[in-house]
Amino acid sequence: MLTARVEAVLRGVADLDDTIRRLQAFETVGADVLYAPGLTSLDQVMEVTSALTKPFNVLAPFIRGATLADFAQAGAKRVSVGGALARVAFGSLMTAAKEMRKDGAFDWMGGISASNGLDELLS
Repeated sequence: MLTARVEAVLRGVADLDDTIRRLQAFETVGADVLYAPGLTSLDQVMEVTSALTKPFNVLAPFIRGATLADFAQAGAKRVSVGGALARVAFGSLMTAAKEMRKDGAFDWMGGISASNGLDELLS
């Protein structure tokens, strides 16, 4: 499976028409999935997906509050979270480290989950 990625929006180029043209060019030469990370609204996702015939992947963290159902309704066939899960984990790590360093306290341990819960979630 070949995924073609257009990073214009992610790199600050706000020309959505150009992004669509690039995605269409990748579609024409045989890309199986199309991806333009950095879209910031469901309206943008809908505009892009309505111009394509191949599945479109959306990067969810840029569109706060949207659900899988919202993305599907906007035409996205795949949803990625990029590094967001790792960043959430890093945030918890930083909070715990700051508490230990500043206060010499370990109250952050109250948020520890049982390892069997993670095993169950990932199975």
